[in-house]
Formats: sequence, C-alpha cells, structure tokens
Amino acid sequence: MKTKKLISLLLIAALLVFSLAGCGSKTNEETAGTGENVTNADTKDEIITLKIYAQYSDDDTKIPYDYAVEELKKAYPNVRLELDIQAQDDGQKLQTYAATGNLPDIFQVGTSQIKAFKESGNILVLDDYAKSTGFDKKLHQSTQSLLWTEDGHAYAFPYAGNELVLMYYNKDLFEKHGVKVPETYDELKEAVVKFKEVGIVPLSIFAKEKWITTALYDVFATRLDAGGIKKLDEGKGSATEDAYVTAAEKLHELVNLGLLPSGATNMNYDQAASLFYEEKAAMFINGQWEIQASTEKLGDKVDWMFYPTFNENPDAKYAFSGGGAPGGYAVSPHSKHKDLAAEVAAFISEKYCEAKYLFRANPLLAIQLDPSLQPAEKFPPMMEKLANELPNITSTTAFAWGLTEPKYKVAIEDQSQFLLTPKYSPKEFITELDKALKNLKN
Repeated sequence: MKTKKLISLLLIAALLVFSLAGCGSKTNEETAGTGENVTNADTKDEIITLKIYAQYSDDDTKIPYDYAVEELKKAYPNVRLELDIQAQDDGQKLQTYAATGNLPDIFQVGTSQIKAFKESGNILVLDDYAKSTGFDKKLHQSTQSLLWTEDGHAYAFPYAGNELVLMYYNKDLFEKHGVKVPETYDELKEAVVKFKEVGIVPLSIFAKEKWITTALYDVFATRLDAGGIKKLDEGKGSATEDAYVTAAEKLHELVNLGLLPSGATNMNYDQAASLFYEEKAAMFINGQWEIQASTEKLGDKVDWMFYPTFNENPDAKYAFSGGGAPGGYAVSPHSKHKDLAAEVAAFISEKYCEAKYLFRANPLLAIQLDPSLQPAEKFPPMMEKLANELPNITSTTAFAWGLTEPKYKVAIEDQSQFLLTPKYSPKEFITELDKALKNLKN
C-alpha cells in the first residue's frame, strides 16, 4: 500500500515538473521583432546583461549614448548594457575580440570591419531584424545604402546620416551686383563673368586638398549621372561615358572663365575661407560642417544653394555629392542572446539618432524621426533649411575618403586637382581616369 502511494506521489511530482517546464519563457526566436520585450527569462524581473563595444569619448558620443541607455531602461527594463569603450586603434581591439572568440553582444563597426567580419563569420545578418523592428521603414530614401550593403544584406544599424557637399554663397554680394543666384549651368557662367568683372572671386576653394577638388568634380558629374564618382568606384560605369566627359568639360570651361582664385591648387582651407568671410569671394564650397563657421562670420548674409543643373537633366536638383557608408551597431552571431541583442541594437541606433538631433544640433541622420521632436536649441537657418530638405534628397555619392578602390581614389584626386588648372585639358583628365579604372580590372 505504501509502495503504491509513493509511486503515485512520484508521478504527480513528475507531471508538475513537466507542466512547469512547458509554461516557461518564450524563446528569442518566438519574440524577435514582435514588440514584446521578452527575453529568455520567464519574468521581466530577471536581468539580462548585454556587452556593448561603443564610442564614448566626447559630448558627440557620450550624450547620444547616455540618452539611448536611459531610453532603453524604459522600453526594456530587464536589459542592462555593459559598456566597453571603443579604442581609437583603427579596429585592432575589436579584431582581437573576434579572433579570440570574445566579441561583445553588440559592437560598433565601419565598412571595412563589416567586410572583414563577413568573411570570418563574426557578424550577424540583420535582414529579418531590420524588417521586424521596422527600422528599414524609417530610413530616408538617400540613406538606404547605409543599412543595405552591396550584397543586399544588412549587418549594422546605422545612426549617422550622409554628410553633404554644399555650395555657400554671399546673399549681399549677389544682390549688390545684380547677379541671380544660379539654378542652371548657363546662369552659373553668367555669375562667373559678372563677378570677375567687378574683381570678386566667383568661387573660393582650398584646392590644395584633393578631396575637395574631387567633390567639386563630383558636383558637376551628378548633374548628369546621380552615381557620380561612387558609380565608377563600384565598377558600374566608365570615365568615357557622356556624363563624366561633359562634367569635365563644363568645369574646365568655368575654370578658364575665372571661376577660381589665382593659385587655387596651392590654397589651404584658412586662405580660401578668409576670401569668403572677408567678402572677396561670392561662393565657397565645403561640407555641411561649414555651416556653423560661415554663420558665425557672415550671419544672415550667407546661405547655401542647390547645385546648378544642366538643362539636359533638370531633375538632378536633389542628387547630392557627399555621402556615407554602411556602419553602426552590429551584433555577434555567437551571442547567447543574439535575437534580443539585435532588437536592442536597432533600438539604441534609433535613440542615438534622436539624441544627435535633440542635443547635438545634427539633423544628418540615417532615419526619419518623429516630427514632434524639437531640438533643445534652434538650428542655424542654413541647418534648418538642410533639415527640411533631407527627406527630398534622392541620392548621394561619396567623399574621396569613402572610396573603396585605392588606385581609383588616387587617380580621381590627382586628376580633379589637375583639372582646376587652365592648361590641363578635359581630354587628359578622362584619359588618365579611364586608364586607372581599366587597371583595376586587370
């Protein structure tokens, strides 16, 4: 009798254990992208710690990171981030982590690291997470390439947007001398001639630096082919195509008309900027980071213009020179909580963008934010104008430092600088550029 009773008790205990096991937590696979902040725990009281390797060195990195962490606590109260501050070592520490099997759950990467980690199997493909979290739907049209790489997959959630080349102009000088702010190439030619006649440099440029000469050529190339210099870098075009030939010819024509200051290719940034700030030059070309300095020097006299278009392609207005590259928060495929880590990486990237906008006066972000968000300080007028136009930008190219083919990079930098000298012909420019591109295929 006692034996039967003991057996019955054991059976009941076994059934209870089985029942409790069946009522345990949902797996990460079941909850990924559902919006439920559920982890491997059967209660939100269990704390999950994710290791994250991220930049944290100045206000531009500390403020966005701290903001993202505070927001994470609200959305994922059972998740904690253990920060490992990114070393300024060109990725060596991260590579060591990968080689020794010690990658953090989440880590910041650039394009070159994505490429290396793809080959070694040390980076999680984020395609499904980009869609399930809705991150892909929040991208600007012009920032799709910051998430989706050339092979069609996503490996990191970006937060930085595209940086852009802008053409600045002195509104007072244009008004004083009766010059129309150019919208077309022909109007730009007229502006060059008129400013030369009154002793004002039409366009100041620090052409001693080759990245800016490359950018100026790219501005002209994108008037006819939105791919610009990036298309050639990707091996998808030829320097002998009409767009690239015409761009060289048009730019060189303006150089011969007196577009640039004397000795432009020996001029550094301080010299070129001084011409513009002292109102000895009507226009100036630089990245959008020039907005603050030009505003401080010229106040409401300065603005930026859309690049003048060629009559053949008036739709090129929103094709911009400049750009970015894939990068941001990636996830280790070896993480114990990889599904949760992927959701958190997407969340951190979005909140990082919010903080850059709210507290760092930076609207150049990978994703579109809730329009109800208002920055802590009002943007300068030129930045406000740029922020309003960002959703309209249809494409970007690349800065010289973002080109991936070293031989092509050297060639386009050298040739674009030579093109700004009157004696160097567009034919020579195209011949040498074409030669460099063909060498890449051999």
